[in-house]
Amino acid sequence: MAHTPRKRFGQNFLHDHNIIYNIISSIQARPGQHWVEIGPGQGALTEPLLNEGVRLDVVELDRDLVVLLREKFKQYPNLQIHSADALRFDFSSLAAGGDQSAGSGLARKAPEGARAGIARDEKLRVIGNLPYNISTPLMFHLLDNAYCIEDMHFMLQKEVVDRICAAPGSKKYGRLSVMMQYYCATELLFDVPPESFDPAPQVMSAIVRLVPHQQPPVAVNDMSKLNRVVTQAFSQRRKTLRNSLKKLITEEEIVALGIDPTLRAESISLAEFARLSNLLQE
Repeated sequence: MAHTPRKRFGQNFLHDHNIIYNIISSIQARPGQHWVEIGPGQGALTEPLLNEGVRLDVVELDRDLVVLLREKFKQYPNLQIHSADALRFDFSSLAAGGDQSAGSGLARKAPEGARAGIARDEKLRVIGNLPYNISTPLMFHLLDNAYCIEDMHFMLQKEVVDRICAAPGSKKYGRLSVMMQYYCATELLFDVPPESFDPAPQVMSAIVRLVPHQQPPVAVNDMSKLNRVVTQAFSQRRKTLRNSLKKLITEEEIVALGIDPTLRAESISLAEFARLSNLLQE
């Protein structure tokens, strides 16, 4: 069954067998693990994952692709296909043994106590070739349920991966770097050229590995305050902290934290942003 890629869904189907092999080799899927694939498309990664013997849930928005996938993989008992919008999907229900209602994407909530009771070997492993236009909100949606996720491997625009993994002092270091690194250990695995897709996008892609921290790397009293400070600091990158944060924190308070107020946001570490946000909380 042929399927024409749809621009409104941001569809670029992976077809490069070398890249597919590299992805499967990198993620080290093992029989019996519970995997979730977001945006399986025509099943380029779905089939090799199933052949590894994993238990696989796939979440696909395009109903025509859902029909294609159901027909193509009907012989696999270890596959469950969800016709749903990943941005609204309750991923915690999969770890909790939840189900779908008539493929609607409305999943049952995790039972009480699930947050504390999910063992590492029962957590979800997530993979996806994410549409560029929803990649950032989708990753943060998943991180709302980070307690039930072991790791995530995503194909993203390379520029986004570079920003996620950037260290302080880099021109690519910004709000996305700080917030993602609070939640996860981040690692760029390898680049993927445009010709690996149909249709070929106009940008380079890359594979990133995100591993949610078992414990936060820094103490943050209020995540909304951290987000506010980081957003404000990076809103005008050329400004120093004493200017960009002056409506929130005084220069004297910044100095008292042992932070140079003449530095710009791109030079401030996650730990220093945490100290600034905790001061704002107080």
